[in-house]
Amino acid sequence: MSANFEAKKGIVEEITNKIKASKSVVLVEYTKLTVLEVSELRNKCKESGCEYKVYKNNLVRKAFNDMGHTEFDKDLVGPTAFAFGTDETGAAKMMAQAAKTYADKVIVKSAFVDDGYVDEKGVATLATMPSKEELVAKMLGSMQAPISNFAGVLNNLMSGIVRVLDGIAKSKAEA
Repeated sequence: MSANFEAKKGIVEEITNKIKASKSVVLVEYTKLTVLEVSELRNKCKESGCEYKVYKNNLVRKAFNDMGHTEFDKDLVGPTAFAFGTDETGAAKMMAQAAKTYADKVIVKSAFVDDGYVDEKGVATLATMPSKEELVAKMLGSMQAPISNFAGVLNNLMSGIVRVLDGIAKSKAEA
């Protein structure tokens, strides 16, 4: 086997590992972006916890196909960049924002989330959703509220009992 084939095989393995390690992968078409804009986009992605990377479409197609996902074949045409996210919504939010910031230069194609294909509309929906951590925090907050209210009621009840007993004690002391 040639050295070039082995190098490509290694890159496909790297891509497969990145896909498996990421909670989401967003595919975007990037056209007419300047080097400065690409650098700016990479930095914004890094700050938001995702990685912006460009690979050859054939190598990414091979990685997805090896994982049993052929749905991405139609999206892996033309200049394609990939945003690997550490959560389900972060990369989608970042790329949706990039599509607004760099109008007609960045176009969201699809995403890979929860071991499945998500189309462009699904990515737009993901971008509007709170992250899993935010949802858990909201849920815990809503679960904690009744407990806090109950503790407040018990505290007021105990204070009332203490005031009544104190009043009785004072009235007996005066008598």
